Amino acid sequence: MKDGLRAGWLAAIVGFSLRYKGVVITLAVLLAGYGVYALGGANYDVFPEFAPPQVSIQTEAPGLAPEQVEVLVTQPIENATNGVPGIEALRSQSIQGLSVITVTFDPGSDIWRDRQSVNERLAALATQLPRGVQAPAMSPLTSSTSVVMAIGLTSTRRSLMELRTLADWTLKPRLLSVPGVAKVAVFGGEAKEFQIQVKPERLIKYDLALSDVLDVARRATGVRGAGFIDSANQRVVLRTQAQSLTAAELAGSVVRSQGGANLVLGDVAEVRAAPEPPIGAAQIGGTPGVQLVISEQYGANTLAVTEAVERALNELRPGLEGEQVTLHADVFRPANFIETATRNVQHSLLFGAVLVVAVVVLFLFNWRTSAIALAAIPLSLLAAVTVMTQRGISLNTMTLGGLAIAIGLLVDDAIIVVENIYRRLRENRQRPAPAPILEVVLDAALEVRSAVVYATFAIALVFLPVLTMPGLAGRLFSPLGTAYLLATLASLLVAITVTPVLCLSLLPGSALPEHDAAFARWLKERYRNLIAGVEHHYRVIIATVGLLTLAGLAMLPFFGGSFLPELKEGHYILHMSAVPGTSIAESLRLGRQVSAELLKLPAVRAVSQRVGRAEKADDTWGTHYSEIDVDLKPLSGEEAEFAQADIRRALGGIPGVSSALKTFLTERVEETLSGYTAAVVVNIYGNDLDTLDAEAQRAAQALGQVPGATEVQIQSPPGTPELGVRVRPEALARWGFDAVDVLDAVETAFQGAVVGQVYDGNRVFNVSVILPPAARRSIADVRALPLRNATGAFVRLDQLADVYATSGRYVVLHNGARRVQAITCNVAGRDVASFVADARKSLAKVHLSQGNYIEFGGAAEAQSASLRTLLMHSVVAAVAIVLLLWLTLRRWRNLSLVLLNLPFALAGGVLAVFATGGGISLGSLVGFVTLFGITLRNSVMLLSHYDHLVTIEGMPWGPEAAVRGAVERLTPILMTALATALGLLPLAIGSGDPGREIEGPMALVILGGLFTATALNLLVMPSLALRYGRFNPDNEQRNA
Repeated sequence: MKDGLRAGWLAAIVGFSLRYKGVVITLAVLLAGYGVYALGGANYDVFPEFAPPQVSIQTEAPGLAPEQVEVLVTQPIENATNGVPGIEALRSQSIQGLSVITVTFDPGSDIWRDRQSVNERLAALATQLPRGVQAPAMSPLTSSTSVVMAIGLTSTRRSLMELRTLADWTLKPRLLSVPGVAKVAVFGGEAKEFQIQVKPERLIKYDLALSDVLDVARRATGVRGAGFIDSANQRVVLRTQAQSLTAAELAGSVVRSQGGANLVLGDVAEVRAAPEPPIGAAQIGGTPGVQLVISEQYGANTLAVTEAVERALNELRPGLEGEQVTLHADVFRPANFIETATRNVQHSLLFGAVLVVAVVVLFLFNWRTSAIALAAIPLSLLAAVTVMTQRGISLNTMTLGGLAIAIGLLVDDAIIVVENIYRRLRENRQRPAPAPILEVVLDAALEVRSAVVYATFAIALVFLPVLTMPGLAGRLFSPLGTAYLLATLASLLVAITVTPVLCLSLLPGSALPEHDAAFARWLKERYRNLIAGVEHHYRVIIATVGLLTLAGLAMLPFFGGSFLPELKEGHYILHMSAVPGTSIAESLRLGRQVSAELLKLPAVRAVSQRVGRAEKADDTWGTHYSEIDVDLKPLSGEEAEFAQADIRRALGGIPGVSSALKTFLTERVEETLSGYTAAVVVNIYGNDLDTLDAEAQRAAQALGQVPGATEVQIQSPPGTPELGVRVRPEALARWGFDAVDVLDAVETAFQGAVVGQVYDGNRVFNVSVILPPAARRSIADVRALPLRNATGAFVRLDQLADVYATSGRYVVLHNGARRVQAITCNVAGRDVASFVADARKSLAKVHLSQGNYIEFGGAAEAQSASLRTLLMHSVVAAVAIVLLLWLTLRRWRNLSLVLLNLPFALAGGVLAVFATGGGISLGSLVGFVTLFGITLRNSVMLLSHYDHLVTIEGMPWGPEAAVRGAVERLTPILMTALATALGLLPLAIGSGDPGREIEGPMALVILGGLFTATALNLLVMPSLALRYGRFNPDNEQRNA
């Protein structure tokens, strides 16, 4: 019989390890040492890289209205990029003067190759865009979370223009030089330029057209090279200096010479340093200032980049203080949450390890066996960390959570092996003729190989559906599964190599008491009585177990669902929107009011506001839109929830604005799912913009009436005030004007025309021609614009064109190159899944024009897709697990007994979710999948031991064998279950704390299911095995 036991590849591995124990121990020490080294150099982040490969294309189209940008710029670029292989999504925003297109690629594609493919298409398109439209440019590649820090500048002594100049030409270049920084977007302040502010009445007085002023300004700011001259022995470079570099020099540029007198620019215009027409603004704590939003490169280490940026800011701080400028380096620091979250998960991992150590020591009550079993924890963890760092996987809350969930499992295999070797060595010592120690250790290790190897492989197979989840869910949870699997498989390798070697090295020469530890002995005595009691009341207990299982399963359909739980980041982003067309000054006034209200709250530490957008930034918000950073003082998870409610109440008292409150990472996850920072997105597709606007209004009203709907917003609301200028062809012909000349004059007068640059050291400032601010404030100013024809006659603009007030839209949205109106909303007081189900019913009643249709997006759709894939892959994994278990059990009856654990474990997980009052998130679903693999192990362990007693030791199958097998497996089953449960306990208890929001619900599900499955396995399984199990001593012996 023993020859059969020692056959197979597994026996060869264990035998080799025992014969060359010095080699195995040396390799284990080397692995531990290299693992510590790898741990020191690991990257830390809050989440894995969860966004799919994306390319953002921005195209400046000065002066064009949103509808013109859509047709003339966005559509040609969409058509050019649509044919690039691997595109999954194509979204665009067309606003006044800017087109932004976001191209999302297949997650498995190479982002650098994707960018190259897009760049080739854009290069071919650049010459086909309208005159005045700049070449399309791809934004720098950033990470999923993008923002690594937001900082602010304020001063009581320096002007906003001086602050902005300092930000643009001192801070921004220094920050861009920091390794890992991709871009720096500057909000607020006043961007300096030299403006030639032409006075309309002077144009008429001196018989000049705007085009004359443009020509003179271009000549005055022109830069020309002069080449070089060669002499016999040297080359001399010619450098010309004729450019006007100051406002006074520009004002002195000659426009016309007549009668010995010069007419200069200063006679027809005021030339001065003035702010560019603003597209955004910023406040810090209600004080106007400048904000710099710093984004990190794709794949960068967030903590390392943050520390490098802070070192750069510390270098700049003395100079800023000398300029009497206050640096606010903590407007937004995502690293705070990363540090808190990873620290909390690390504490859970360490505290769980301490509890596991306590369980092992309590049961084994022997320092040698305890040390041998516990050696599996550091070796397995360090092996997993080594592999992850080599594969470029960061240590984040998901990977650390995977290790924390696995912490209790890591000693399971070692406990089973150590406990069996210890017992067999003790029995061998009591024999009249003891067998050789090496043979005893080898046989004892191989005796439990089925329970160890097959059960561990079953756990690995259970996690395959998690590893193969698609989309955002897969990118978030796959690293968790990878960490869990690596640690679990490493523990298996340790259990079949290092653990037997340590047993051979440490146990034979030690005292081996004839009896178990006092605690284990006491447990076994009580356990015998429990088994007898169960057998005596078998029918009642089976009926009770069945009813409890059915009750738990019956509750499952009534649970709500969510994609991810609310993250406790300690920082909120408030999106505040006023009526379209609201000015920057009014948005700042509202922001000051909001800041004052929020700073009254005891939980709020700081408030800062960004209005509109910044040049080359990610977002395309208008002047009516603000992002307000609300940073909280250090709070617990429960306190953060109360703070969120307080913030919402404070906002409720401010009229005239709509708002949405989100944590930063939740917002980034939702934006990755749908392109919008909201839990639910309703897209209405159609061709006519006016029709889409009307249907969106009706849909938004219907959505707002669904219970739980909050912060309902139309993403492209109509009503932005516009002035229409419609040129009349007959008037042009009568006065001798060309349409393009008229439009150019209007653009120069009110948009401004850049004619050149002036240089001040290494700083470069634009020179533009524009009307003075006082001449561009009303519709009357537009109508009165003087235009000069070729014969020298002046006419007003309203003599050539109809100038009228109208309304338009701030932005035109596309999704998949189709026009779309998007309605977003968040959900309060209920789960997202049930809300979407009710919303579908409500929106089905909204009448849509022929050809228009509604499509849902956001977290609910992502959860539904992830659930379908998870269930499908779980079925495939379940078939593979059944086949694997059949290989070790070889009887369908015994296999069925093992699988009985699954519904009972499921019921326990459901009861745990119910008891904690939570819904089922994606993390909970992954917890159920994990639970099934863990609970199979103990059933396999018990039934495999029954098989060993009958087939190897020749014991007849009956009540005595059932009781003996159960009692002998009690210690390892209870130890492994308790080790797993206590390893998860810190995560479950702190499930509301930062960093544990996703893994906490997983841990709760696993704990609940583990409790019920272990109870079934220890109390009911012996009676079930006695009645339905089949263990034949003539069974074919199985190799590894």
